[in-house]
Amino acid sequence: MKTLEFLLLGKNEAILAILLRLVNAYEDWNAVAFSSETEAQDYFQNHKIDVVLLSSGIEDHVEKEFTLFCLKQQPDVEVIEHFGGGSGLLKSEILHRLHLKGKI
Repeated sequence: MKTLEFLLLGKNEAILAILLRLVNAYEDWNAVAFSSETEAQDYFQNHKIDVVLLSSGIEDHVEKEFTLFCLKQQPDVEVIEHFGGGSGLLKSEILHRLHLKGKI
């Protein structure tokens, strides 16, 4: 299986750090994390991303705008809202979404 590239966006630095650690713990997953949507957009424009994880603290309008931006730039990207739960739940929701889309 190819390595899945993740972009994480959230405003709570502590939660973002945990998410980054959890995602990068999987052998075939690689993640970068941002608390600034502007920095995340800059990175996104220059890298192929498979999954965007939206974490806590993002205002609704920013979440919607960022999701639209991502889908316009890379229509095949999966944008997933993740606001809690253990690492097993995180992996399950990601794999479930990718399975539904026929990507795994």
